[in-house]
Amino acid sequence: MELHVVINGRKDLAEQLYQQLREAIGSGRLAAGAQLPPSRLLAEQLGISRKTVSDTYATLTYEGLLIGKTGRGTFVNARAPQSERLQTATDLACAANLAKWQSLPSPMRHPTRDSTLRYEFIGGATSRNQFPQDEWRRCTQDALRRIAQNSGFYSQPEGLPALRSAIAGHIAFSRGVKCRDSDIVVTNGAQQALDLIARVVLESGSVVAMEDPGYSPARQLFMAMGANVASVPVDEHGIRVDQIPDGTRLIYVTPSHQFPLGMPMSPPRREALLARAFELGAIIIEDDYDSEFRYEGRPTDSLQSMDTRGLVTYVGTFSKTLLPELRLGYAVLPPAIHGAVLKAKQLTDQHSSTLPQWALAKFISEGYLLKHIRRCHTVYAGRRERILQRLAGDLSPWFDAVPTVAGFHMAALCKVPVNIPLLMELARQVEVGLYPLDVFFHDAPVRPGLIIGFGAIETLDIDPALDKVRDILQQIG
Repeated sequence: MELHVVINGRKDLAEQLYQQLREAIGSGRLAAGAQLPPSRLLAEQLGISRKTVSDTYATLTYEGLLIGKTGRGTFVNARAPQSERLQTATDLACAANLAKWQSLPSPMRHPTRDSTLRYEFIGGATSRNQFPQDEWRRCTQDALRRIAQNSGFYSQPEGLPALRSAIAGHIAFSRGVKCRDSDIVVTNGAQQALDLIARVVLESGSVVAMEDPGYSPARQLFMAMGANVASVPVDEHGIRVDQIPDGTRLIYVTPSHQFPLGMPMSPPRREALLARAFELGAIIIEDDYDSEFRYEGRPTDSLQSMDTRGLVTYVGTFSKTLLPELRLGYAVLPPAIHGAVLKAKQLTDQHSSTLPQWALAKFISEGYLLKHIRRCHTVYAGRRERILQRLAGDLSPWFDAVPTVAGFHMAALCKVPVNIPLLMELARQVEVGLYPLDVFFHDAPVRPGLIIGFGAIETLDIDPALDKVRDILQQIG
């Protein structure tokens, strides 16, 4: 790789080279540890003498900016001194805005590969052992062939037609969603779908109503956009529609599997929510994040399927059914906001990567997705049942499970005072990852407990992990 150095004229060649290399090192353009070209090669590239380059390297080495390694070459010194003090956040005119973003908490940030514990009860994650590697590999190979045949132009911001068609068929079959291919926009996970909808619906000071407790990343997103988030309490039927304030412009709900408590929204409450949104002229975001996994009772249709006025934006994701790392989601948009969201998507990132789009389109159309969901359903049902048995058994003195019929996490509420931070810390010491419920409460009175995910933990690991949790609870009283 050529080093970008520009020599003007034939005067002060050594000084020109010295100043440019020093500036490149000081600015970080030549990073610590980077190897410089051999003096002979750089001299040929610049059309100057090798002695000029060698002398410049020697000067910079003497100053501690470069270091020579016998038999290997010349490198930027990892301990090279900064030529100037870099600006800090407080020096900048945007300091207040930077501080606002930096202060946002990250309650659902997943651990890195190195920090993952032996037994993980984290929510929103799946076991890699369940992922259909062979089928996905075949679909990816097909996607590579399709990309090789394409024109090389950018793709459509709304997503590949093949994938939008596959998604429309899948969610109509599995969730009763009423839509056409043209109603769908493919996004980088559900979080981008929320971002795009909020961008076109909200202005600074707009009111957003959302469940409390609720999905914290959505709350933080809306607040970062300058919205006033109204916390609306939930009961056993879902969000308290009567407490959605006047002036609300956007309503965010998780009706099929309330996050994080887990109960579904009742049909009468859904009807009331649609009526209230129509009265307010508000858009509803229905986040249907994991309801394809249902274990009891009759399946409930999506809220979107009950909407006759074009108020509901249905948001889904493949992070829960396949892998979070794929970052593929989608939104089914009502006509009123469809064009604006597409413009926002195009301005944000042009379009989502087409390689996983082609692969997923084939994965769905070949029937692999439904087969995978059925296989995972059996596994998750067994894990759920075992956790419920333990919560009703030897863990019952401390916790009470919130009834939930879908998804792959549940809430366990404290029946007696439990020092949750201490429990979590002691559990980490024995390789058990536990996660608190209180971070999802904002204005509503906190109900202490745990959010117990069972997507990432292997079935045979549940009892050994919960044995450790029981022993810790006995230890701390």
